[in-house]
Amino acid sequence: MYSRILILRFPALVAQKPIVCYLTRDYDLTFNILNAAVLPRKEGVMVLELSGDKKKFKEGVRYLKDQGVQVDYASQEVQRDKIKCTHCGACTAVCPTGALSIQRPRMTVRFNQKKCSVCELCVPACPTRAMEVHSINQTFFE
Repeated sequence: MYSRILILRFPALVAQKPIVCYLTRDYDLTFNILNAAVLPRKEGVMVLELSGDKKKFKEGVRYLKDQGVQVDYASQEVQRDKIKCTHCGACTAVCPTGALSIQRPRMTVRFNQKKCSVCELCVPACPTRAMEVHSINQTFFE
């Protein structure tokens, strides 16, 4: 199974169409929406994890581009420096996906990187700068 996190940008004319659901029906791909928003000018942004057969994945990405969707591969990831982290919990208040949470009863910050949508809201929220953005190496194909 092939899986990647994609950042999709929908122009205003396309943002209201159910384009993503066709990835499942027509290309047998599964998706997990990690974050989505419709912006003030009606354009849309979505971060999703897309999974399936590599050939079908490539066809699905081509379909998205043919529909006018800008497709970018997430080339960064958020990491937590465990030495700098004081477990204050400030990052958990801004995390939209629940990737950062307080583990009770120990009251420590837990970071589930698989849930992270790389929105980077935790980076400026962290007073000790324990949350950092790093480039990741991925093999891309068009």
